[in-house]
Amino acid sequence: MRRREFIALLSGAVSAGPFSAWAQQGAVPRIGVLVALAADDPEMRRRLAVFRQELEKLGWTDGRNAHIDVRYAITVSMGPELAKELVALQPDVILAQGTPMAAAFQSETHKVPIVFVAVSDPIGSGFVSSLAKPGSNLTGLALYDASVSGKWIDMLKEITPSLARVAVLANPKLTFDYWLRAAEVVAAQFNVKIISKPAENATEIKQAIETFAREPNGGLIVPPDFSMLANRDLIIGLAATYRLPAVYNDRNFVMAGGLMSYGSYIVDLFQLAASYVDRILRGAVRSSHGHSRRVRSNQETACGVLAC
Repeated sequence: MRRREFIALLSGAVSAGPFSAWAQQGAVPRIGVLVALAADDPEMRRRLAVFRQELEKLGWTDGRNAHIDVRYAITVSMGPELAKELVALQPDVILAQGTPMAAAFQSETHKVPIVFVAVSDPIGSGFVSSLAKPGSNLTGLALYDASVSGKWIDMLKEITPSLARVAVLANPKLTFDYWLRAAEVVAAQFNVKIISKPAENATEIKQAIETFAREPNGGLIVPPDFSMLANRDLIIGLAATYRLPAVYNDRNFVMAGGLMSYGSYIVDLFQLAASYVDRILRGAVRSSHGHSRRVRSNQETACGVLAC
């Protein structure tokens, strides 16, 4: 798999119906934003800064001709409450980061346009009918195809040639099956066995890693998952304690001390999402016979202890 991967951009195919409550003429449009990291997280500040900068390039400046309300959900359980809070502010458009946050808004409103970013499986999660025709009030940007699992296994195998077992650690209530199935499809190519390690919270994560690490020649994959991100330091610490080679989907793990990561550069997705918000605020209605398109986004390999 090449280091530059295609990400799915759900382009334009939006009918007028779900977006009938777009920005009122003469009013300062309101943009609701729900993100998945703490306000003081350096990476989160970078993502939001790029989003704001791109909006300004498109003619929208917070505090002048637009109002941006940002909420930070540092746990999955915070999502529904914060989604309800933002919808109550009557935004003209919403930006939601990650599958749980998009799902929270989907349950809360069928009228307000929702632009999601960094969602793993938008079709399987029920957010859109297809990449060509979203068919609802949700549209946005997916992370990457599940086949990236092959790259993760390849990286583990390169670092640990004796690798025979690979655990997939993720929350079973999110997109666990999506990543597990993808890893199982390519496992035979690398002569490894995929081990399912579902976990929802810190206690289950600790138990899953400790149990898996009892046998030798193992490696760990942590796919995009809100619950895993919230327990980032715990996972990194356990992997180090048990000398378990691990590959993560997000550079945040490497910046916090993890071994290596491979995935889309999320900052790019926030920048691209600004164009969606702009089009919605301007009331651009595309034909229901639109089409999907794919854009290139930098896939980023980040390494901590080792160079890749």
